[in-house]
Amino acid sequence: MNRNVFWKDPEGVDETQIRRMNLFWGDESWREVAYGTTTGLFGPMVEKEPNEIIAEAFRRRLRETAGFKCVPEPLPMQNSKGAILYYLFFASQNTTAEKIAREIFSKYRR
Repeated sequence: MNRNVFWKDPEGVDETQIRRMNLFWGDESWREVAYGTTTGLFGPMVEKEPNEIIAEAFRRRLRETAGFKCVPEPLPMQNSKGAILYYLFFASQNTTAEKIAREIFSKYRR
């Protein structure tokens, strides 16, 4: 079973995965972030946004919607071939904890 909700064609995403993403994100606004519309040769086309855009939107959501004061840039977690599998986020109200997390993240950033 494919666990990636962000398919290139949003029409092909299983309803279970959509519910899962709604629970994780908190509402359906992730769709606006994950999919943009461009004009192609045959009219409007829905295209998946890059994962970096989605990760940054989630970081912003942690700050603005969830109310975390300290949310450093997430750490992309990669497999042995360099493909990003997921992003590791840190969120806190404590600036000292954020400083520690930033130091740890920077140690493992390539």
